[in-house]
Amino acid sequence: MQNSPISKIILEGREFFVKRDDLIDPCLAGNKYRKLYTLLNTPNNTYNTIISYGGTQSNAMLALAAMCRKKKWKFIYYTKKLSATQKNEHEGNYAHALKLGMQHVEIENDYYKEFIASLRLHVNEKTVLVDQGGAVQEAKKGLEVLAQEIREQNTALHVTALATPSGTGTTALFLALALPEYRVYTTPCIGDSAYLKEQMNALAEIPSNLMILEPKQKYHFAKPYKELYEIYKSLHVKGVEFDLLYAPAMWQALLEQTNEKIMYIHSGGVSGNKSMLARYKKKGLI
Repeated sequence: MQNSPISKIILEGREFFVKRDDLIDPCLAGNKYRKLYTLLNTPNNTYNTIISYGGTQSNAMLALAAMCRKKKWKFIYYTKKLSATQKNEHEGNYAHALKLGMQHVEIENDYYKEFIASLRLHVNEKTVLVDQGGAVQEAKKGLEVLAQEIREQNTALHVTALATPSGTGTTALFLALALPEYRVYTTPCIGDSAYLKEQMNALAEIPSNLMILEPKQKYHFAKPYKELYEIYKSLHVKGVEFDLLYAPAMWQALLEQTNEKIMYIHSGGVSGNKSMLARYKKKGLI
């Protein structure tokens, strides 16, 4: 694959560059492509089953489903019990992943945490467990490839700071480790900074060049907010579509708490926007 391109946008009078990892693949794009890089380059006959877990809005879930479809591997995905509304959705990541062949298994909420902890017992030479959000050590290789692309493409741009939003923090962590000469900004989109640091410390020691921007307002993940939609809309008119779950919070933090030239690493995830926009409309926010 050729390096993903870089776009320039002007937002609130500031110049930003956007590393367009969203253009890599309709399903396997953004940071999920980087996290799954090692598995994508693993010979098809090495494994036959991938198991994972998490929520039904998950971009990682869809990316895993797409990868397993390409590799002809079975994909089993575990979640808590779903509502009737979720089960009947015909749009969004969950419906798309099912069409790609994902085998979905619901676990009773009271037993979910214990069951997930037991999943490692199912791992064998032909079965791989991918933790929620793709938070695995194997993600490091893909982020090192991204780091090399950034170095090559930045020779004419002279950017010294990067930004990417965080769920588990895997992308931001490994990117900062691979690019010690850059400042890497991130913001917690699930939980707070303490939770984010805990997730990252489980993978590696957090380097000094990784800057966590604490949101000035607490947002509940995946809940519609008018101000986040306004940020999404202001970016969309610039010609680049970003996801509605992570990107608005990161852009808000950058606009409020930084003032330098920054390259934003597009995390992909726009496949979930259709269902999220429907929720915004249902709430009367657009």
